[in-house]
Amino acid sequence: MFSRRNKLFYFALEGSNAFATGYYAFYLFFFLRDHFGFGNLGNLCVSALTGFIYVFAAWQGGRFAQRCGYFTALRVGFGGMALALGAGSVAAGLGAQLAVLAAWTVCVCFTWPTLEALASEGETDAGLPQMVGLYNLIWSSGSALAYLCGGAIFERLGARSIFWIPAVIHAGQWCVVTWLAQRPQAAPAPRPSAPAPAHEPEAAAFAQPVRPKTFLRMAWLANPFAYVAINTVLATVPALARELHLTTAQSGLFCSVWFFARLATFALLWRWTGWHYRFRWLLAAFLGLTVGFATLLLAQRLGWLVLAQIVFGCSVGLIYYSSLFYSMDVGETKGEHGGLHEAAIGAGICVGPAVGATGLFLAPGTPHAGAFAVSGLLALGLAGLIALRLRHAP
Repeated sequence: MFSRRNKLFYFALEGSNAFATGYYAFYLFFFLRDHFGFGNLGNLCVSALTGFIYVFAAWQGGRFAQRCGYFTALRVGFGGMALALGAGSVAAGLGAQLAVLAAWTVCVCFTWPTLEALASEGETDAGLPQMVGLYNLIWSSGSALAYLCGGAIFERLGARSIFWIPAVIHAGQWCVVTWLAQRPQAAPAPRPSAPAPAHEPEAAAFAQPVRPKTFLRMAWLANPFAYVAINTVLATVPALARELHLTTAQSGLFCSVWFFARLATFALLWRWTGWHYRFRWLLAAFLGLTVGFATLLLAQRLGWLVLAQIVFGCSVGLIYYSSLFYSMDVGETKGEHGGLHEAAIGAGICVGPAVGATGLFLAPGTPHAGAFAVSGLLALGLAGLIALRLRHAP
C-alpha cells in the first residue's frame, strides 16, 4: 500500500536525512582543516575516497532496497550511520576518522536510493513529476539549511557536533522506520512478480527526435559532472574561507548562496515542466555549470563570487533534476534506477576531487592548478554530452 499519509513520513525522513548527512559531509572538511592541518590537496583526496566508495555502495544499496524491501534498507542505513558517527565522536586519530567516513558512506547509500524510490512508487503518470519535484524541494532545503546554519553550530557547539548531532537524528530516524514497518500494510516492498500496468514515460518524451532512454543516458552523463564540480568546490571552501578571512560561520552564510539558487531552481522546475525531454535546457545547464565553477574558484571579488554561485546553483539544479526525473520516469525498477542515479553521483564525487588533487600534486607551485584541471574535465564532459546527442540524432 502506498498511501499519501505514509509519504508524509517518507518526506520527513528525507528532510532530516538531508540536514544530518549534509552537516557531517560539508563540515568534515573544516574539521580536517582544523584538527589535522588539511589543505586543498588533503581535502580533495578525502572527497575522492568518499566518492570511490559511494559508486559501488549506492549501486548495491539500490539493488538491496529493490530486492529486500525499502524499510529493511532504511533501517540498515540509518542504524549504520548512527553507529558510525557515534564512534567518530570519540575517535582521535586520522586513520580512525577515515574508517568512520568509509563506514558512514556505505550506510548512507542504503538511504538515498530508497527514499527516492519511496517518493515515486505507487504514483500515477500525472502524479510522478509532482512527487519528484516535492522530493527535490525537501532534500535541497535540508541541505541548504545544513550549510547555512552548520558553520554557526560548528562554532557554538564545537567541531565534534558534526558527529553527535547527525548520530542522534539518524537514531531517531531508525525508530520511525521501525514503527512504520510494524504498521499493517504500511511497509512498501517491491513486488516484481505482481501484475501491474506498465509505466510509460510522459507524452513529451515521444514528441522528440530521440528516445526517452537517450535522455536518461544524457542526464546520467551530465549528473556526475555536476558532482565533479560540486565536490571540488565543497572540498576547497575551507581554504577559500581562510583566504577571504571568513570564520566558519561566515563561510556557511556566504557559500550557501548556490545551495539556495539550486533550491529556487528546483521550485521553478517543479511547477514548470517545459524542460522535460528538451536537450537545449540540459545543454545550457552544462554550459552554466562549467562557467560558474571556473568563476567561483578563480574570481577574487565577492560580487563575482556571488554571481558565480547563482549560475552554478541553477545549473546543478537542472542537471540533478533531469537525472532523477528521467530515472523515475523511464523504467519500472525505481529502487535500482535510484541506485544507479546515486552511483553516477558517486562517480562525480570521486573523479572531480581526484583530478583536482592530481593537478595540485603535479603543479604544486600553481595555486589554481586543481581548478584548471577540473575545468578541463568539465569541458570534456560537455563534448561528451553533445556527442551523445548527435549520435542519436534522427
